[in-house]
Amino acid sequence: MDLEDLHIFRTVVQCGGITAAAAQLHRVQSNVTTRIRQLEADLGVSLFVREQRRLHLAPAGRILLDYAEQLLTLAAEARQAVIDDAPRGRLRLGSMESTAAARLPGVLASLHQAYPAVELELQTGPTARMTTAVLQGQLDCALVSAPIHDERLAVHPVFTEELVLVAPLQHPLVTSPRDLARRTLLTFAAGCAYRLILESWLASQGVVAEKVVELSSYHTMLGCAAAGMGIALIPASLLERLPEARHVSRHPLPAPIGRVDTVLIHKRQGSTGATRALLQTLLQHDAGTTGTKIQPT
Repeated sequence: MDLEDLHIFRTVVQCGGITAAAAQLHRVQSNVTTRIRQLEADLGVSLFVREQRRLHLAPAGRILLDYAEQLLTLAAEARQAVIDDAPRGRLRLGSMESTAAARLPGVLASLHQAYPAVELELQTGPTARMTTAVLQGQLDCALVSAPIHDERLAVHPVFTEELVLVAPLQHPLVTSPRDLARRTLLTFAAGCAYRLILESWLASQGVVAEKVVELSSYHTMLGCAAAGMGIALIPASLLERLPEARHVSRHPLPAPIGRVDTVLIHKRQGSTGATRALLQTLLQHDAGTTGTKIQPT
């Protein structure tokens, strides 16, 4: 049984017989008769009661007709969705935790309002893991930290983040990597782009952190920094939203290392209507008072 069988069956019912259905379908009568008999043989039931060259739906035929209507309608909707590629269906979005917390609430609210047929699933994680998930087809797109160098991916800049070091309130001003010698770094696990930026900045002057403590949330990082445990690197856009921010001192990184693009990535051949709707919403949404919004080119 396939959709074409169901289409022929429904047409026979609607037309009231083989002859009229064959004319509407532009088929010979014998072909329509054969397809109906094959459908009955496949299902193992009689779909019609045949009385003096007239056809009446059998009980099994009435049941099948209901399902045929649903399946053919669904197939037509699926065909139209592919043709017009309107934003609809599941959108599996990955994001860095900081971006999800500081940037996405308003964006996702706007997306939901403008495209209610889009069903969003959000996962958070470090740039490396989110990028791998997109390449492996586990995510449709992801918001990660630039630079991304992979020809398989389309890369769309959406935000520029200002990165700041946070330390205990009385910590001396940090102006160079040497000021962090013999300090503990509070970071996410390997794969975090911001951790790599901080470690690269230290390495540029031969500084190696005395110790690295891997934590799972920015709330914990700030609390530990405020308590004097170490130094953390956090986007300013997120820091503004965390109540713990008043308990730490801020130390901006020098340009250009202290400014980094957040980009939306997806497979070059994997752009969907929902992904494009998200990108449009990101580019149109107000970036707020912190960070620079990158305009579409």
